[in-house]
Amino acid sequence: MQSWSDIALPTIPGAGPPLRLFDTADRQVRPVTPGPTATMYVCGITPYDATHLGHAATYLTFDLVNRLWRDAGHDVHYVQNVTDVDDPLFERAERDGLDWRDLGTREIELFREDMSALRIVPPREYVGAIESVDEVVEFVQKLLASGAAYTVEDAEFPDIYFRADATETFGYESGYDRATMERLFAERGGDPDRPGKRDSIDALLWRAARPGEPSWPAPFGAGRPGWHIECSAIALNRVGPEFDIQGGGSDLIYPHHEYSAAHAEALIAGRRFARHYVHAGLIGLDGAKMSKSKGNLVLVSQLRRAGTDPAAIRLGLLAGHYRSDRMWTDTVLDDAIGRLRLWRRATELESAPAAEDTIARLRQHLADDLDTPKALAAIDNWVRQALDYGGADRSAPSSVAAAVDALLGVRL
Repeated sequence: MQSWSDIALPTIPGAGPPLRLFDTADRQVRPVTPGPTATMYVCGITPYDATHLGHAATYLTFDLVNRLWRDAGHDVHYVQNVTDVDDPLFERAERDGLDWRDLGTREIELFREDMSALRIVPPREYVGAIESVDEVVEFVQKLLASGAAYTVEDAEFPDIYFRADATETFGYESGYDRATMERLFAERGGDPDRPGKRDSIDALLWRAARPGEPSWPAPFGAGRPGWHIECSAIALNRVGPEFDIQGGGSDLIYPHHEYSAAHAEALIAGRRFARHYVHAGLIGLDGAKMSKSKGNLVLVSQLRRAGTDPAAIRLGLLAGHYRSDRMWTDTVLDDAIGRLRLWRRATELESAPAAEDTIARLRQHLADDLDTPKALAAIDNWVRQALDYGGADRSAPSSVAAAVDALLGVRL
């Protein structure tokens, strides 16, 4: 599947400190230590609705990681999936009287447009679930053969499930207790009451064919992939085990990321799925959690149509720390628009204060668990000095503009 248009990043002199990120599994900030090629897998959209600010905040987080790696000289192998076969897509298509394939194609294209507008550097590989069905079939066969998976006794719909106890380390990523797992499993797409399951939190690997649903042939019976195994297969087959970062929103920690790791680790015994598990906080609106069910989503495409500069959207999201759950309000957007205006005024000056120290602090703050509030404050300080007192360095305005573009993704 084609991703969106690539972005040429300015090259800026100097180098920043090594990147350190909070690892959900280890519960601490620790160094990220890639080799010459840095590897990252980030869970993509289910294309049944337009890109909202929660999506944008997640992909912006990992865009910063991508940019910092490139700034440090790494080749970046970034893979993102798109879940283009799933129940929410079918349900929305039926509601709207559309073919689910047409709906998916439409929303994927809108997502690409939004990502391009936000200047998100595209992944090297953008892979649909439909493209990976054969890979999933192979993995399910192996899990069945090893005893990590089983088929429920149901003559009509013999679904295949993964045993939650198939790996000794299950639960290490989230750190949740059993009661929390049971609650979140039920809330986030699980089927705890499915007859025939050995454990209520065993996760679906392969959904046997149902009338009116798409299905693919398999040695164990026609059907379609479960959600978690899709990401296991795509990540293992594109970047291999023990890749540097698995990323997504914090609502994916359990069950999705816990199970995608467990599925993979049952296949590559003794090896960790990813070296770092990194999760972005959620975005709310005016004091309430933003969700499709509440109908209070702020869509990137709506803001763009209303004339909002995508650079201001980026700055509004960057104003809060990526790991924090935070609110989007008119004040957040107004502040971002005002900040963007000042930054552009300062970088259009003929001369300004020297920029080297500011760029070094920008790199330092971003390398410290993507501390964007401090990174923005560093640029704010230079902007105030430039506008209030001026400076004699004629190269400084363009140097700051290039650094803000390369590291923060904001074109001035």
